[in-house]
Amino acid sequence: MLELKVLIAEDVHMVRGALAALLTLEPDISVVAEVECGDMVVPMALKTKPDVAVIDIDMPRMDGLTAAQILHEKLPSCRTLILTGMGRPGTLRRALAVSVSGFLLKDAPADQLAAAVRGVAAGRRIVDPQLALSAWDIGENPLSGREIEVLHLASKGAEAEEIAATLHLSVGTVRNHLTKIVTKLNARNRVDAIRIATEAGWIH
Repeated sequence: MLELKVLIAEDVHMVRGALAALLTLEPDISVVAEVECGDMVVPMALKTKPDVAVIDIDMPRMDGLTAAQILHEKLPSCRTLILTGMGRPGTLRRALAVSVSGFLLKDAPADQLAAAVRGVAAGRRIVDPQLALSAWDIGENPLSGREIEVLHLASKGAEAEEIAATLHLSVGTVRNHLTKIVTKLNARNRVDAIRIATEAGWIH
């Protein structure tokens, strides 16, 4: 039996240890590396050459999806399995867009983790069924790249003037973007638009 080599990227020490312990119990899986920051994923993967990288989506210094995308470019033989505590449909769509092989909720049963690792290693795409249905229901993100930038800054508390200065736009243009965003999302106001986009995973 060929042993699958796995890298685990998770910033919470206890969770990382639990994931490693669970996978080490499997006779065909070996944990070859553990990292706690997103920017450590690619250097460690290039060093240890894992078959699968299990990556938490919320990592310090570099988020999990960015790390997965760079890893896919630098070491295409390594499959990526993203773990998330929040099943946002828009996040799943972003994950699939950057060639992530699998997407699993952290509260999934323990046996699903090992099965998902084997599945992505075999070249299959593994996605939590409930999350896949939600992503299908919610549809594509209707916002443009610029509108996402504007709404992201608004979600951090920036007013139109500050957003305009940050993005080198006029205040009028920013206000137009915000009006279009509210309309596109069928939101009641800017705060409601931020809530809708955050829950869908279109901004974070």
